[in-house]
Amino acid sequence: MADATALVLGGGVGGLVVANELRRRLPRSHRITLVDRAADHIFQPSLLWLQVGTRDPGSFSKPLATLERKGIDVVRGEVERIDPAGKQAVVAGRPISSDFVVVALGAELAPKLIPGLAESGHNLYTLEGATAIRDARRNLTHGRVVVLVARTPFKCPAAPYEAAMLQEYDLRKRKVRGEVSVDLYTPEPGPMPVTGPVVSAGVLALLQEHGVSYHPQHSVERVDPESRVVHFANGATTTFDLLIYVPPHVPPSAVRDTGLTGPSGWVAVNRTTMETASPDVYAIGDTVGIPLANGLALPKAGVFAHRQAEAVAATIAAKVTGQGHPGPFDGHGECFVETGDGAAAFGRGNFYAEPDPAIRLFRPGRHWHAAKVLFEKDWLRRWF
Repeated sequence: MADATALVLGGGVGGLVVANELRRRLPRSHRITLVDRAADHIFQPSLLWLQVGTRDPGSFSKPLATLERKGIDVVRGEVERIDPAGKQAVVAGRPISSDFVVVALGAELAPKLIPGLAESGHNLYTLEGATAIRDARRNLTHGRVVVLVARTPFKCPAAPYEAAMLQEYDLRKRKVRGEVSVDLYTPEPGPMPVTGPVVSAGVLALLQEHGVSYHPQHSVERVDPESRVVHFANGATTTFDLLIYVPPHVPPSAVRDTGLTGPSGWVAVNRTTMETASPDVYAIGDTVGIPLANGLALPKAGVFAHRQAEAVAATIAAKVTGQGHPGPFDGHGECFVETGDGAAAFGRGNFYAEPDPAIRLFRPGRHWHAAKVLFEKDWLRRWF
Protein backbone atom coordinates (compact mmCIF):
# COMPACT_ATOMS: atom_id res chain seq x y z
CA MET A 1 0.00 0.00 0.00
CA ALA A 2 1.53 3.30 -1.11
CA ASP A 3 1.55 6.29 1.25
CA ALA A 4 -0.74 4.78 3.86
CA THR A 5 -1.93 6.83 6.83
CA ALA A 6 -2.58 5.72 10.40
CA LEU A 7 -4.52 7.80 12.91
CA VAL A 8 -3.91 7.03 16.59
CA LEU A 9 -6.46 8.55 18.96
CA GLY A 10 -4.98 8.92 22.44
CA GLY A 11 -1.47 9.47 23.77
CA GLY A 12 -1.55 7.19 26.80
CA VAL A 13 0.28 3.87 27.08
CA GLY A 14 -1.46 2.19 24.14
CA GLY A 15 -1.39 5.17 21.81
CA LEU A 16 2.23 5.97 22.56
CA VAL A 17 3.37 2.41 21.90
CA VAL A 18 1.35 1.85 18.73
CA ALA A 19 2.53 5.16 17.19
CA ASN A 20 6.16 4.36 17.98
CA GLU A 21 5.91 0.80 16.73
CA LEU A 22 4.22 1.88 13.49
CA ARG A 23 6.92 4.48 12.90
CA ARG A 24 9.60 1.86 13.50
CA ARG A 25 7.99 -0.66 11.17
CA LEU A 26 6.90 1.61 8.30
CA PRO A 27 8.94 3.70 5.85
CA ARG A 28 8.74 7.48 6.32
CA SER A 29 6.49 7.83 3.27
CA HIS A 30 3.66 6.45 5.39
CA ARG A 31 2.13 9.05 7.69
CA ILE A 32 1.37 8.44 11.36
CA THR A 33 -0.69 10.95 13.35
CA LEU A 34 -1.20 10.84 17.10
CA VAL A 35 -3.98 12.89 18.73
CA ASP A 36 -4.36 13.79 22.40
CA ARG A 37 -6.00 16.62 24.32
CA ALA A 38 -3.07 16.87 26.75
CA ALA A 39 0.33 18.32 25.94
CA ASP A 40 2.23 15.78 28.04
CA HIS A 41 2.32 12.02 28.45
CA ILE A 42 2.28 11.06 32.13
CA PHE A 43 3.61 7.69 33.29
CA GLN A 44 0.59 6.82 35.39
CA PRO A 45 2.12 4.18 37.72
CA SER A 46 4.36 6.87 39.21
CA LEU A 47 1.31 8.67 40.63
CA LEU A 48 1.38 6.07 43.41
CA TRP A 49 4.83 7.27 44.44
CA LEU A 50 3.89 10.91 44.01
CA GLN A 51 1.00 10.55 46.51
CA VAL A 52 3.49 9.70 49.28
CA GLY A 53 6.07 12.26 48.22
CA THR A 54 8.75 10.04 46.68
CA ARG A 55 8.42 11.40 43.13
CA ASP A 56 8.37 14.84 41.56
CA PRO A 57 5.75 15.36 38.81
CA GLY A 58 8.39 16.50 36.35
CA SER A 59 10.28 13.23 36.64
CA PHE A 60 7.66 11.06 34.95
CA SER A 61 6.19 13.15 32.15
CA LYS A 62 7.29 14.12 28.65
CA PRO A 63 5.86 16.46 25.99
CA LEU A 64 4.09 14.47 23.29
CA ALA A 65 5.40 17.00 20.75
CA THR A 66 8.81 15.36 21.25
CA LEU A 67 7.54 12.50 19.08
CA GLU A 68 7.65 14.75 16.02
CA ARG A 69 11.42 14.30 15.95
CA LYS A 70 10.75 10.64 15.18
CA GLY A 71 8.45 11.45 12.29
CA ILE A 72 5.16 11.13 14.16
CA ASP A 73 2.69 13.99 13.58
CA VAL A 74 1.21 15.16 16.88
CA VAL A 75 -2.14 16.94 16.98
CA ARG A 76 -3.36 18.41 20.25
CA GLY A 77 -7.11 18.64 20.65
CA GLU A 78 -10.27 17.00 21.93
CA VAL A 79 -11.58 14.05 19.91
CA GLU A 80 -15.16 15.18 19.38
CA ARG A 81 -16.46 12.49 17.07
CA ILE A 82 -15.32 9.22 15.50
CA ASP A 83 -16.75 7.91 12.22
CA PRO A 84 -15.63 4.26 12.03
CA ALA A 85 -17.18 3.61 8.62
CA GLY A 86 -15.43 6.62 7.12
CA LYS A 87 -12.23 5.99 9.14
CA GLN A 88 -12.34 9.59 10.26
CA ALA A 89 -12.23 11.57 13.51
CA VAL A 90 -13.14 15.16 14.23
CA VAL A 91 -10.54 16.80 16.46
CA ALA A 92 -11.26 20.29 17.78
CA GLY A 93 -13.57 20.87 14.83
CA ARG A 94 -11.10 19.54 12.28
CA PRO A 95 -11.85 16.30 10.37
CA ILE A 96 -8.92 13.90 9.99
CA SER A 97 -9.23 10.90 7.69
CA SER A 98 -6.96 7.87 7.55
CA ASP A 99 -6.50 4.39 6.12
CA PHE A 100 -6.24 2.91 9.60
CA VAL A 101 -7.63 4.15 12.90
CA VAL A 102 -6.54 3.02 16.37
CA VAL A 103 -8.82 4.13 19.20
CA ALA A 104 -6.76 4.40 22.39
CA LEU A 105 -8.72 7.04 24.29
CA GLY A 106 -8.75 5.15 27.57
CA ALA A 107 -11.50 5.64 30.13
CA GLU A 108 -13.07 8.91 31.19
CA LEU A 109 -12.85 9.60 34.93
CA ALA A 110 -16.24 10.70 36.27
CA PRO A 111 -16.13 11.56 40.01
CA LYS A 112 -19.21 13.77 39.62
CA LEU A 113 -21.34 10.63 39.26
CA ILE A 114 -21.06 10.23 43.04
CA PRO A 115 -22.60 13.21 44.90
CA GLY A 116 -20.02 14.92 47.09
CA LEU A 117 -17.08 12.73 46.05
CA ALA A 118 -15.01 15.32 44.20
CA GLU A 119 -15.61 17.92 46.92
CA SER A 120 -14.62 15.56 49.72
CA GLY A 121 -11.47 13.81 48.58
CA HIS A 122 -8.62 13.53 46.11
CA ASN A 123 -8.51 11.58 42.84
CA LEU A 124 -5.69 9.01 42.93
CA TYR A 125 -5.68 8.72 39.13
CA THR A 126 -4.83 12.31 38.18
CA LEU A 127 -1.66 14.35 38.54
CA GLU A 128 -3.56 17.06 40.40
CA GLY A 129 -5.19 14.54 42.73
CA ALA A 130 -2.00 12.65 43.57
CA THR A 131 -0.25 15.97 44.25
CA ALA A 132 -3.08 17.01 46.57
CA ILE A 133 -2.83 13.69 48.43
CA ARG A 134 0.91 14.22 48.87
CA ASP A 135 0.35 17.67 50.36
CA ALA A 136 -2.66 16.73 52.53
CA ARG A 137 -0.95 13.77 54.16
CA ARG A 138 1.86 15.96 55.51
CA ASN A 139 -0.42 17.51 58.10
CA LEU A 140 -2.24 14.30 59.01
CA THR A 141 -1.09 13.21 62.48
CA HIS A 142 -4.24 11.54 63.75
CA GLY A 143 -7.56 10.23 62.42
CA ARG A 144 -8.43 8.00 59.48
CA VAL A 145 -7.21 7.57 55.92
CA VAL A 146 -9.88 6.05 53.69
CA VAL A 147 -9.03 4.64 50.25
CA LEU A 148 -12.30 4.33 48.33
CA VAL A 149 -13.08 2.51 45.09
CA ALA A 150 -16.24 4.16 43.78
CA ARG A 151 -17.26 1.81 40.98
CA THR A 152 -16.06 -1.11 38.86
CA PRO A 153 -14.47 -1.51 36.39
CA PHE A 154 -11.47 0.71 37.03
CA LYS A 155 -8.01 0.77 35.50
CA CYS A 156 -4.94 -0.66 37.22
CA PRO A 157 -6.76 -3.06 39.57
CA ALA A 158 -3.84 -3.13 42.02
CA ALA A 159 -3.62 0.66 42.44
CA PRO A 160 -6.00 1.21 45.39
CA TYR A 161 -4.37 -1.66 47.27
CA GLU A 162 -0.92 -0.25 46.57
CA ALA A 163 -2.07 3.22 47.63
CA ALA A 164 -3.35 1.93 50.97
CA MET A 165 -0.13 0.04 51.74
CA LEU A 166 2.06 2.95 50.68
CA GLN A 167 0.05 5.32 52.87
CA GLU A 168 0.51 2.92 55.80
CA TYR A 169 4.25 2.83 55.15
CA ASP A 170 4.38 6.62 54.96
CA LEU A 171 2.58 6.90 58.30
CA ARG A 172 5.20 4.65 59.88
CA LYS A 173 8.00 6.71 58.37
CA ARG A 174 6.46 9.85 59.84
CA LYS A 175 6.03 8.04 63.19
CA VAL A 176 2.28 8.66 63.43
CA ARG A 177 1.01 5.19 62.47
CA GLY A 178 -0.33 4.58 65.96
CA GLU A 179 -2.59 7.62 65.67
CA VAL A 180 -3.89 7.07 62.12
CA SER A 181 -5.88 4.13 60.77
CA VAL A 182 -5.99 3.07 57.11
CA ASP A 183 -9.20 1.60 55.65
CA LEU A 184 -9.99 0.44 52.12
CA TYR A 185 -13.60 0.27 50.89
CA THR A 186 -14.57 -1.28 47.55
CA PRO A 187 -17.64 -2.75 45.82
CA GLU A 188 -15.49 -5.75 44.80
CA PRO A 189 -16.10 -9.09 46.56
CA GLY A 190 -12.37 -9.34 47.22
CA PRO A 191 -9.07 -7.86 46.06
CA MET A 192 -8.61 -8.09 42.30
CA PRO A 193 -11.21 -10.89 41.88
CA VAL A 194 -10.45 -11.47 38.19
CA THR A 195 -7.06 -12.92 39.18
CA GLY A 196 -8.73 -15.81 40.99
CA PRO A 197 -9.14 -16.80 44.63
CA VAL A 198 -5.48 -17.64 45.32
CA VAL A 199 -4.08 -14.31 44.16
CA SER A 200 -6.99 -12.42 45.70
CA ALA A 201 -6.28 -14.09 49.05
CA GLY A 202 -2.61 -13.24 48.65
CA VAL A 203 -3.35 -9.54 48.21
CA LEU A 204 -5.71 -9.63 51.18
CA ALA A 205 -2.93 -11.16 53.27
CA LEU A 206 -0.62 -8.30 52.28
CA LEU A 207 -3.22 -5.78 53.46
CA GLN A 208 -3.56 -7.60 56.75
CA GLU A 209 0.20 -7.66 57.24
CA HIS A 210 0.16 -3.88 56.94
CA GLY A 211 -2.79 -3.43 59.28
CA VAL A 212 -5.03 -2.05 56.53
CA SER A 213 -8.72 -2.69 57.33
CA TYR A 214 -10.44 -4.10 54.26
CA HIS A 215 -14.16 -3.61 53.56
CA PRO A 216 -15.40 -5.43 50.40
CA GLN A 217 -18.88 -5.19 48.90
CA HIS A 218 -19.30 -1.56 49.89
CA SER A 219 -20.75 0.50 47.04
CA VAL A 220 -20.63 4.23 47.74
CA GLU A 221 -23.82 6.24 47.21
CA ARG A 222 -22.75 9.70 48.34
CA VAL A 223 -20.19 11.58 50.41
CA ASP A 224 -20.89 14.46 52.78
CA PRO A 225 -17.95 16.88 52.56
CA GLU A 226 -18.98 18.89 55.63
CA SER A 227 -19.32 15.99 58.06
CA ARG A 228 -16.68 13.92 56.25
CA VAL A 229 -18.90 10.87 56.07
CA VAL A 230 -19.12 8.29 53.28
CA HIS A 231 -22.55 6.67 52.82
CA PHE A 232 -22.80 3.20 51.27
CA ALA A 233 -25.67 1.39 49.56
CA ASN A 234 -25.72 -1.31 52.27
CA GLY A 235 -26.49 1.30 54.93
CA ALA A 236 -22.97 1.47 56.35
CA THR A 237 -21.09 4.72 56.84
CA THR A 238 -17.52 5.70 57.60
CA THR A 239 -15.81 8.90 58.61
CA PHE A 240 -12.50 10.08 57.18
CA ASP A 241 -9.81 12.68 57.68
CA LEU A 242 -8.16 12.03 54.32
CA LEU A 243 -10.20 10.54 51.47
CA ILE A 244 -8.31 9.03 48.53
CA TYR A 245 -10.64 7.82 45.82
CA VAL A 246 -10.68 5.87 42.58
CA PRO A 247 -13.46 7.56 40.59
CA PRO A 248 -16.09 5.91 38.39
CA HIS A 249 -14.77 5.10 34.93
CA VAL A 250 -16.97 5.54 31.83
CA PRO A 251 -16.29 5.25 28.09
CA PRO A 252 -15.29 8.60 26.51
CA SER A 253 -18.21 10.42 24.92
CA ALA A 254 -16.67 10.21 21.44
CA VAL A 255 -16.53 6.42 21.85
CA ARG A 256 -20.10 6.07 23.13
CA ASP A 257 -21.47 7.56 19.92
CA THR A 258 -19.56 5.34 17.48
CA GLY A 259 -21.81 2.29 17.50
CA LEU A 260 -18.76 0.17 18.32
CA THR A 261 -19.64 -0.50 21.95
CA GLY A 262 -20.83 -3.88 23.16
CA PRO A 263 -23.14 -4.92 26.02
CA SER A 264 -20.61 -3.72 28.58
CA GLY A 265 -20.72 -0.18 27.21
CA TRP A 266 -17.06 -0.42 26.21
CA VAL A 267 -15.76 -0.98 22.67
CA ALA A 268 -16.20 -4.57 21.47
CA VAL A 269 -13.21 -6.06 19.66
CA ASN A 270 -11.82 -9.32 18.38
CA ARG A 271 -9.84 -10.27 21.47
CA THR A 272 -6.74 -11.38 19.55
CA THR A 273 -6.60 -8.87 16.67
CA MET A 274 -8.20 -5.93 18.56
CA GLU A 275 -10.16 -5.07 15.38
CA THR A 276 -13.61 -3.58 15.83
CA ALA A 277 -16.70 -4.29 13.75
CA SER A 278 -15.39 -1.73 11.24
CA PRO A 279 -12.52 -3.03 9.07
CA ASP A 280 -9.14 -1.38 9.70
CA VAL A 281 -10.45 0.29 12.86
CA TYR A 282 -8.86 -1.04 16.03
CA ALA A 283 -9.37 -0.29 19.71
CA ILE A 284 -6.92 -0.98 22.52
CA GLY A 285 -6.43 -0.38 26.23
CA ASP A 286 -8.94 0.86 28.77
CA THR A 287 -11.56 1.82 26.18
CA VAL A 288 -12.29 -1.81 25.26
CA GLY A 289 -14.32 -4.48 27.03
CA ILE A 290 -13.09 -8.06 26.58
CA PRO A 291 -15.13 -10.79 28.31
CA LEU A 292 -13.22 -13.73 29.79
CA ALA A 293 -14.24 -17.35 30.12
CA ASN A 294 -15.04 -16.92 33.83
CA GLY A 295 -17.66 -14.26 33.11
CA LEU A 296 -15.47 -11.35 34.22
CA ALA A 297 -13.67 -8.88 31.96
CA LEU A 298 -10.03 -8.46 31.08
CA PRO A 299 -8.67 -5.89 33.56
CA LYS A 300 -8.03 -2.36 32.38
CA ALA A 301 -4.27 -2.16 32.79
CA GLY A 302 -1.29 -0.54 31.12
CA VAL A 303 0.41 -3.86 30.43
CA PHE A 304 -2.51 -4.97 28.27
CA ALA A 305 -2.67 -1.64 26.42
CA HIS A 306 1.04 -2.04 25.73
CA ARG A 307 0.80 -5.61 24.43
CA GLN A 308 -2.33 -4.86 22.39
CA ALA A 309 -0.58 -1.85 20.85
CA GLU A 310 2.37 -3.97 19.76
CA ALA A 311 0.01 -6.53 18.23
CA VAL A 312 -2.00 -3.92 16.33
CA ALA A 313 1.13 -2.18 15.03
CA ALA A 314 2.45 -5.51 13.71
CA THR A 315 -0.89 -6.23 12.01
CA ILE A 316 -1.17 -2.81 10.34
CA ALA A 317 2.46 -2.90 9.21
CA ALA A 318 1.94 -6.34 7.67
CA LYS A 319 -1.13 -5.07 5.79
CA VAL A 320 0.70 -1.98 4.51
CA THR A 321 3.98 -3.60 3.49
CA GLY A 322 2.85 -7.12 2.68
CA GLN A 323 5.69 -8.34 4.87
CA GLY A 324 5.86 -9.79 8.36
CA HIS A 325 2.97 -11.33 10.28
CA PRO A 326 -0.06 -10.01 12.15
CA GLY A 327 0.65 -9.70 15.84
CA PRO A 328 -2.00 -11.45 17.96
CA PHE A 329 -2.61 -10.38 21.54
CA ASP A 330 -2.55 -13.52 23.69
CA GLY A 331 -3.92 -12.30 27.03
CA HIS A 332 -0.65 -12.56 28.96
CA GLY A 333 0.27 -9.80 31.38
CA GLU A 334 2.04 -8.91 34.58
CA CYS A 335 2.18 -6.15 37.15
CA PHE A 336 4.07 -5.01 40.21
CA VAL A 337 2.23 -4.49 43.51
CA GLU A 338 3.94 -1.88 45.68
CA THR A 339 3.78 -2.73 49.38
CA GLY A 340 6.01 -0.07 50.95
CA ASP A 341 9.28 -0.58 52.82
CA GLY A 342 11.12 -0.52 49.48
CA ALA A 343 9.45 -3.76 48.40
CA ALA A 344 6.88 -4.92 45.86
CA ALA A 345 5.07 -8.12 44.97
CA PHE A 346 4.81 -9.31 41.38
CA GLY A 347 1.97 -11.05 39.56
CA ARG A 348 1.91 -12.54 36.08
CA GLY A 349 0.05 -15.06 33.97
CA ASN A 350 -2.44 -15.78 31.21
CA PHE A 351 -5.79 -14.02 31.53
CA TYR A 352 -7.13 -15.87 28.48
CA ALA A 353 -6.66 -19.26 30.18
CA GLU A 354 -9.84 -21.30 30.68
CA PRO A 355 -11.90 -21.82 32.72
CA ASP A 356 -10.10 -19.19 34.86
CA PRO A 357 -7.07 -16.94 34.39
CA ALA A 358 -3.84 -18.68 35.37
CA ILE A 359 -2.08 -16.09 37.53
CA ARG A 360 0.75 -16.40 40.03
CA LEU A 361 1.61 -13.85 42.72
CA PHE A 362 5.21 -13.71 43.93
CA ARG A 363 5.90 -12.58 47.49
CA PRO A 364 7.14 -9.01 48.04
CA GLY A 365 10.83 -8.35 47.75
CA ARG A 366 13.20 -5.46 47.21
CA HIS A 367 14.19 -6.90 43.83
CA TRP A 368 10.63 -6.49 42.50
CA HIS A 369 10.56 -2.88 43.68
CA ALA A 370 13.93 -2.25 42.01
CA ALA A 371 12.58 -3.80 38.81
CA LYS A 372 9.62 -1.42 38.85
CA VAL A 373 11.92 1.58 39.34
CA LEU A 374 14.02 0.44 36.37
CA PHE A 375 10.88 -0.01 34.29
CA GLU A 376 9.78 3.54 35.13
CA LYS A 377 13.14 4.96 34.06
CA ASP A 378 13.21 2.92 30.87
CA TRP A 379 9.66 3.83 29.84
CA LEU A 380 10.26 7.49 28.99
CA ARG A 381 13.71 6.80 27.55
CA ARG A 382 12.37 4.06 25.29
CA TRP A 383 9.28 5.73 23.89
CA PHE A 384 10.49 9.32 23.65
